[in-house]
Amino acid sequence: MIDTNAPPVRSPRADAQWTDPAAPRDDDEFVRRADPYRRELLVHCYRMLGSVHDAEDLVQETFLRAWRGYDRFEGRSSLRIWLYRIATSACLTALENRSRRVLPTGLGAPEKDAERPLLTVAGSEVQWLQPLPDALASDPAAIVAVRDSVRLAFIAALQHLSAKQRAVLILRDVMDWHAAEVADLLDTTTIAVNSALRRARAQLEKAAPSHDELTEPDDPRRRDLLHQYTTAFENADVPGLLRLLRDDVVLEMPPNLAWFDGRTAVGTFLGANVLGRRAFTMVTTAANGQAAAAGYLAGRDGRRHAHAIQVLTATSSGISHIVSFNDPGLFAAFGLPAVLDGAQHGVASAGPWRG
Repeated sequence: MIDTNAPPVRSPRADAQWTDPAAPRDDDEFVRRADPYRRELLVHCYRMLGSVHDAEDLVQETFLRAWRGYDRFEGRSSLRIWLYRIATSACLTALENRSRRVLPTGLGAPEKDAERPLLTVAGSEVQWLQPLPDALASDPAAIVAVRDSVRLAFIAALQHLSAKQRAVLILRDVMDWHAAEVADLLDTTTIAVNSALRRARAQLEKAAPSHDELTEPDDPRRRDLLHQYTTAFENADVPGLLRLLRDDVVLEMPPNLAWFDGRTAVGTFLGANVLGRRAFTMVTTAANGQAAAAGYLAGRDGRRHAHAIQVLTATSSGISHIVSFNDPGLFAAFGLPAVLDGAQHGVASAGPWRG
């Protein structure tokens, strides 16, 4: 896992395990030159893989490969392009034997019985999409520049593409690289790149979110909406929560297969199975360029335990989509503790929202 509070890139020679006969002569130079690209490489790997944990692992692998080969880097391309070549190759290799990551909405029809117990699928059976913390993606001032290209709906749509189509579309349409640059990076021809791009665009058109889903209120209104949402959730205020939702709101909660479509179904489910039965503490955060909240559940020990990261699609007419990632293992990536005690609660809840 990449720790954003740690020194940028630790010199591999600092640990005995990194001993390598091909070590560069100047580790400090490698660190100084390569570290500025770490965050954008993380976002690139996340777009390719749909998993923050896998993306972190692949960025570490990218830097290890680059460090080992740095003394052979001849500068025929920029260091940035060289690092992207390594990262993209690592992602394509990682995707060879993996199924695409999904959300419940990609697996079947919405659940009709909002009061029926949920069916949870083991992690080994389905590879679930994961959220990307804004704090890992970019500094707060720059997140707007990458917001549309890391939204959950867009990342989910990318999963419908083959690995190579995904790489071509990301490099060409998201990063605005020339076809020749992409062809060189992927060791193919510009004709092959353009052909893959056409197929990728056609496939993405079928799965991409509508423009309305990307139309958001301004930041102050969105922060207010998030505040109202977390307050209603903590107070188990179902009517107050429903006033914030659009008529066509969707709620999904991986690793649960069931998902709900429409304000009535969502309200019935939350009232019957979530709010009122368990006490929540909500901590505001941000993921995928969207408003988000971390939900903690009160335990018998009197402390609050990590439960879910909820990513909200906020539009000018209300919340249109809630994805509740019911996976406590995601909290560390957001810099959040697994357990809140009484003293931590006030500090965590007051944390800034980075939308």
